[in-house]
Amino acid sequence: MNKVLQALLTSPLVGTMIVIGSDAISAQTVVSVESKEEKTVVTPLFRDDNPSQKKTIAQVTSVSQLSDVQPTDWAFQALQSLVERYGCIAGYPNQTYRGNRALTRYEFAAGLNACLDRVNELIATATADIVTREDLATLQKLQEEFGAELATLRGRVDAVEAQTAQLEANQFSTTSKFEGEVVTAVVDALEGETNEDNTTFGARARINFATSFTGKDTLYTRIQTNNIVSPDIGTPEGNLAFGESSDDASTDAALDALWYSFPLTPKTNVIAIANAGAADDVVDTVNQFDGDGTFGAISSFGTRNPIYYQMGGSGLGITQEFGGNLALSLAYLGGSPADPSQDNGIFNGPYGALAQLTFEPSERFKIGLTYINAYNQQLGTGSQRANPISFLANENVPDPNNPGQTESAEVPFSNNSYGIQASLGITNNIVLGGWVGYTNASNLSTQGGRIDRGNLDIWNWAVTLGFPDLGKKGNLAGIIVGMEPKVTDSSIDEINEDNDTSYHIEAFYQFKVNDNIAITPGVIWLTAPDHNDNNEDVVIGALRTSFTF
Repeated sequence: MNKVLQALLTSPLVGTMIVIGSDAISAQTVVSVESKEEKTVVTPLFRDDNPSQKKTIAQVTSVSQLSDVQPTDWAFQALQSLVERYGCIAGYPNQTYRGNRALTRYEFAAGLNACLDRVNELIATATADIVTREDLATLQKLQEEFGAELATLRGRVDAVEAQTAQLEANQFSTTSKFEGEVVTAVVDALEGETNEDNTTFGARARINFATSFTGKDTLYTRIQTNNIVSPDIGTPEGNLAFGESSDDASTDAALDALWYSFPLTPKTNVIAIANAGAADDVVDTVNQFDGDGTFGAISSFGTRNPIYYQMGGSGLGITQEFGGNLALSLAYLGGSPADPSQDNGIFNGPYGALAQLTFEPSERFKIGLTYINAYNQQLGTGSQRANPISFLANENVPDPNNPGQTESAEVPFSNNSYGIQASLGITNNIVLGGWVGYTNASNLSTQGGRIDRGNLDIWNWAVTLGFPDLGKKGNLAGIIVGMEPKVTDSSIDEINEDNDTSYHIEAFYQFKVNDNIAITPGVIWLTAPDHNDNNEDVVIGALRTSFTF
């Protein structure tokens, strides 16, 4: 009886007939046994998502056909007996046996059933002399001896099923997933002239609810609070991707994002955004460091091409795929669609309209061609003059109706922006990327003759170099060198060109402590801030810690 027990439990008579391990077979996998010309072939049913496993070998007729079974193995004779007497053993597609692999209860049941079918077949085909009465008695005794263990195991499974049913009945929602993240940051301007010299510590907390009604759609809701303040250096350059201005920073929680995404067809996806939408919600920004402030670059400039920051608010986006490597994205986001007052609403208020072709011929190469038409929206980075709405609002402009008097001006602008973004994986651990962005900004009002009508040419560019998995899987090191938005030509007398050039140099190292915590020290070096050589270089240091759960 011991030999039969060894044959059943260690060979696996009841497991190796399922010739693929538990990592390749679903819980519902069964074994089919077919008899052709008095020869039994045991065939596993493979998962459809692994075509490489669909090639099987026929019934093993000799133990020598199994390349990893040796005569010195302690169960060799048991295997040999099962092969020669019953024909119950099959190998893996590569003709290995893998006798040390763990055995699941499903495999045990399927294998035992198949072997019993084989015994019945032998009896039915008048070959019962192969199966002796001693063997049948041994099988019956084996079943009786393991009756208590099987009953205990059945009880444990029933208990687990009861607990699972209780959890499902009391969980928050059958369709919602709760997510959260907290970003803390220690920030300081280490060098250069700034309006604030103190080291600061702040936190951005987000609670996200991702709900699906069909399994393919997503209703996304985010509540956020953020009191991290970007250093005030007198220019939008160097703004933090996870920071706010001193006026916007607050510990009050507010609805930060609300959108619904669903597939219109297998190749067409639609997203409707009700609140606080951004470019990365509707299109791929084609930048390896775009982690929305939680991961990746620590600066707004390093996160994505600044032309994308002209997209913000509520609206609609649609992405149409053509084949497997080309996609067209169209989007419209309004800055104040719920405001019925003058110069607001869906079409009369600030807006951004985007069209982008994204081409990805391989897993390592991707390029995006982007056009954005925007009204009363700004780039948010670069020099003060590259953000003319804010610049004129803070500038003392002469009043022609009152000689000698000056005041700020609220002037609407219309922008046409063009961008090229690309990413190339040189190796698995080195990724080269970058972008070029051009914006033509035109003022739409003279404020009663106070402002000349004209245009601004604004350029920006960057080169990025990333090192994924540096030092440890999940880590990311990054270097960003570029020029934040700069006015290279102006026909508006009140807004001069930026005659000098400031360079943005950023480096960070994102260290993955575990699946839920990442620590990122980073530094931003700005030469000639605000594209003005008269300004001292500024160095901003940040230590970001990201918690996700």
